[in-house]
Amino acid sequence: QVQLVESGGGLVQAGGSLRVSCAASGLTFSTRPMGWFRQAPGKEREFVASINRSSGSTIYADSVKGRFTISRDNAKNTVYLQMNSLKPEDTAVYYCAAGPRSSGIPIRSGSYDYWGQGTQVTVSS
Repeated sequence: QVQLVESGGGLVQAGGSLRVSCAASGLTFSTRPMGWFRQAPGKEREFVASINRSSGSTIYADSVKGRFTISRDNAKNTVYLQMNSLKPEDTAVYYCAAGPRSSGIPIRSGSYDYWGQGTQVTVSS
């Protein structure tokens, strides 16, 4: 079955950096766009970043543009989210998601087929 397993979350001070990873199995990783979403307590899940299947294109939410970088390694079936200049408002559970087999880059959560269990990122002030 399809599994997406996030790792690398933790506690970091404001201004610091963290990289979260998502290892995929049970699907043809290189044929699907991948995305990162996050959900803070009491808030709805929101889009963070997405990358197309060939790493040729990326999209970022305005709130993270210039601070976060999404990347993928199709040989390792893994997608990454490098987070720099972290702010307390970045505190959330971060989820990776696999989109449908296409060349597009979805940004709506409803467009994604598979989800990981999430990893907690906490940024202290």
